[in-house]
Amino acid sequence: MTKHYITFRDLSADEYEHIFMRTKKLKAERLRGQYHRPHLGGRSVGLVFAKPSTRTRISFDCAIRELGGNCLVMNLGDSQISRGEPPSHTARVLSRYLCGLVYRTYFEAELLELAKYSTMPIVNALTNEQHPCQVLTDVFTFIEHLDKKPLEKQLVAWVGDGHNMANTWLEAAAVLGFGLNLACPEGYEPNAEIFKKAVNDNPRIKLTHSPAEAVAGAGAVNTDVFASMDQTAESEKRLKDFQGFQVDSALMAKAAPGAIFMHCLPAHPGEEVTDEVLESPASVIFDEAENRLHAQKALLEYLIAPL
Repeated sequence: MTKHYITFRDLSADEYEHIFMRTKKLKAERLRGQYHRPHLGGRSVGLVFAKPSTRTRISFDCAIRELGGNCLVMNLGDSQISRGEPPSHTARVLSRYLCGLVYRTYFEAELLELAKYSTMPIVNALTNEQHPCQVLTDVFTFIEHLDKKPLEKQLVAWVGDGHNMANTWLEAAAVLGFGLNLACPEGYEPNAEIFKKAVNDNPRIKLTHSPAEAVAGAGAVNTDVFASMDQTAESEKRLKDFQGFQVDSALMAKAAPGAIFMHCLPAHPGEEVTDEVLESPASVIFDEAENRLHAQKALLEYLIAPL
């Protein structure tokens, strides 16, 4: 049966444990100069983008090539999907060409429709609702810095917009069992259904409007830009609405000793986070960016059966 990765809940805690172990091994191999594995055996994986991308596009391209595959990149606007071809047709056609499809678009429903008809794995490379590949990477990065301390005993803080990243952190906490505090301005809370389901699975999830309350005792402090790539017209309003939600040194001081700072990038220094925090020893933002490659190699290896 084809397994897709559209939301963080698509995999179990045991499957994540396997992927994190493989990520660690693949990262170590690459650092020793062992870049290439023949897992994909010359097969092709498609990358489709309806939104801009730097880290996602390049890390998946490298991952596919280093797994012995071919990477085919297509902008959604250049495809027949943009002219109204039904996703059910697209999925069945591409399944006959490709062994997997990595797809960045606006709405999760489009991926779910593709997955319904696809015999190849569909990977969510970001939608307005979810960003599972980024949180997969972020959890692995946090584990790296825990030095064998159990993840389920940790607390993660999210400060900022209750958008796709916050939604995915909720699902990650529900699946993996760690504590999660979210601080969002009023009117910018995460998806109510995702939040309710996550809290039912993990009572250690809390939502507040106070960044200081959310960060207190956290081992990782996480944020993102106040206005995402589709919200530039709202930038001025959001800057006002998000006053008091900047991650600065004073806020980081409320976290647990040795806490790390995380950001999926790109960042807007001086808005959601200060330069001082971005460039501090606590910042692991470039570890996160690097780990996109390793974690996505492990994910593709798990989803796509070897020849």
